[in-house]
Amino acid sequence: MSDYIAVIALAAFIGTIVVWNVLFKRNIGEAMFAGFIVSALFAGTDFPSALWIGLMDGLMNEVTYAALAFVVVGELLVRVGIVQRIVDVLSSMIGRFRGGSLYAATFGSALFGAVAHNGAATAATIGSITIPWIKRSNASGETAATVLGGNAGIGAVFPFSGAFFLLLAAPTVVGDLSSNDVILTAFVAAFWFLATRVIAAFVMIRARSVGAMDAADIQPLRRTVKAGWSSFTVLVAIAIPILATNGASGEAVTERIGTEAADTIPVLFWLPAAMLIPGLIVGRRLLPKSGRAWWEFLGGVSPKLGLVAATMIAAFSASEVISNLGLGEQLAPLLEQLGDVPAVLAVTIVGALIIVVAGPLSTTGTIAAVGGVGYAALTAVGVAPAAAYAAVLIWGASESASPPGAAPLYVAAGIAEVNPAKTFKPVIMYYLIPTFLLGVLMAVGIAWVP
Repeated sequence: MSDYIAVIALAAFIGTIVVWNVLFKRNIGEAMFAGFIVSALFAGTDFPSALWIGLMDGLMNEVTYAALAFVVVGELLVRVGIVQRIVDVLSSMIGRFRGGSLYAATFGSALFGAVAHNGAATAATIGSITIPWIKRSNASGETAATVLGGNAGIGAVFPFSGAFFLLLAAPTVVGDLSSNDVILTAFVAAFWFLATRVIAAFVMIRARSVGAMDAADIQPLRRTVKAGWSSFTVLVAIAIPILATNGASGEAVTERIGTEAADTIPVLFWLPAAMLIPGLIVGRRLLPKSGRAWWEFLGGVSPKLGLVAATMIAAFSASEVISNLGLGEQLAPLLEQLGDVPAVLAVTIVGALIIVVAGPLSTTGTIAAVGGVGYAALTAVGVAPAAAYAAVLIWGASESASPPGAAPLYVAAGIAEVNPAKTFKPVIMYYLIPTFLLGVLMAVGIAWVP
């Protein structure tokens, strides 16, 4: 047993999360902390020291603070109506085309998800806008709920979601990849994910004879562009720090200012600022106007901040504990045995297992439980680290399209006033199966990610 104490600690960590989250119905932050404490118990008499060292690592990790910053920025951008104005522009541009409401819902979900990173919130917010459009486009309520539920998971793939950070914190990923290594990877993966959703909308439009949006739902393009063009500056601003730290443009910046200066502040600290500044300028009229109003806003955000802080600190703390127990050395001989399995078969099995786990768990719960193990299994059969990271994120994000436990699907069905069970079969066909296949294609190198 002592030869594989870290492996057993990892299994106990995963088991504790699943039991605490699924059976006891506690939130993922509490489940992660319970898992962290259980993992530290395997240090034996060094338990107090392991607990303290792990906790300090979690508290001081830069990713923890970046995750908190993105929660505040995301809430502010939603409050000031950035996404709403962009969705209005989209409806004006594509609403007159056949199935325009489905495309507006798809792109709107991606935009909102990229900011809010919450499947249920995406289904509720974008659904309240676009489900009535879809139903007035000669489409059934079942179709509307399927589209919104199937699209709700995309936010988990976009940086900088909880799942994005949690996977970075996995014991098997720490040391292999840094945030700078996978920011561009996750963006490309998210666009692949969005492409599968656009294809699903295209097929559904023709299979279900969805028409153009009702004329009453389409505002003149001139009006929506005038009101919403400035909202697109937030999307442009995101690209600036990414381009400044990646590829040829990143190398040019580094040569100009020097390597030491370029590495002084990580890109994770620049990105929330790059989103926040134009967002505050564009949405200044809808910002809180008084100290009391700001206090109320922060009070509304604080539960999310607490949950994210607990989740991130526990994730990195447990990672430190399990790594110090010797996980890398103990996993090596076990993972080497996977080399005898054909890579495609191994990838298929890993993807299927993650999607099965995603059924009862949330995306963050799935990544916390099996993301690191899935990543280790993929890299053991020769999958490139960045591709393995992207594939695991994609499979984990299947939560919103994986009935019967998909919370966003029930939210969308409630708005559309349909029986959720009627969406199970179509959401699996149009969204869950393509999600599984996309992860496989990424892992085997057909769907390229940097």
